[in-house]
Amino acid sequence: MSATTHGIKHVTSPLARQTLLDSDLTRPVAGGRPIKLLPWLQVVKIGGRSILDRGAEAILPIVDELRRLLPEHRLLILTGAGIRARHLYSVGLDLGLPVGSLAPLAASEAGQNGHILASLLAPEGVSYVEHPTIANQLAIHLSAARAVVGSAFPPYHHHEFPGSRIPPHRADTGAFLLADALGAAGLTIVEDVDGVYTADPTGPDGAKAQLLRETSFADLAKHQGTLPFDRALLEVMATARHIARVQVVNGLVPGRLTAALRGEHVGTIIRTGA
Repeated sequence: MSATTHGIKHVTSPLARQTLLDSDLTRPVAGGRPIKLLPWLQVVKIGGRSILDRGAEAILPIVDELRRLLPEHRLLILTGAGIRARHLYSVGLDLGLPVGSLAPLAASEAGQNGHILASLLAPEGVSYVEHPTIANQLAIHLSAARAVVGSAFPPYHHHEFPGSRIPPHRADTGAFLLADALGAAGLTIVEDVDGVYTADPTGPDGAKAQLLRETSFADLAKHQGTLPFDRALLEVMATARHIARVQVVNGLVPGRLTAALRGEHVGTIIRTGA
């Protein structure tokens, strides 16, 4: 049904005659929680510098653990960038490249790590897929295999926010955005530390660092020290719609990832704004 007012044709809907730029007008119809597309999906983000850069000593045990988890879960495994991306940032900044040019270059390194991980899981039918496939065909891939590997970098690329010289939206942020958009069952971030500490456990004040077993994105936003993930992750956690908590675990300790996916508290749990 439609109606005509002052020569303008409207389709009868809650948004009729409203401007989409006024949040007060759109909130009644836009404030509801969207449906969960893949509520049975577990998203696992594997750190590039913290895990994959360590080579076979760290990668092969993680691969074996993921292989054993396949009968229990359907997984979207996302990989971050490592030390090669930091070298790329250094060269790119010396050349004066804008942040929108640095972002896709760093994302390509995260993709390379994904190809490595997928190759090791290939006997189980696991393959690497690009962002458009994850966005449009992930469900059918996970019907054919128990897991899929992709890059954790969000595809902002040349549309990356210009407020920083180094792309602020990196692998941790991308993994969370994807997990929340899909309405996944959970997101586990695999790093080389037991979780989030009050201070850098490898820094000068490491002896005083205390593990935070549970915290919130709001509390961590006030934290002045280093974090084992991108600080931009805290910003997107504030507007989460589905993912109510994220757990950061130590991938160098055998069994930690398995326990986390089974619902056990084995790292730092971060509560989001969902």
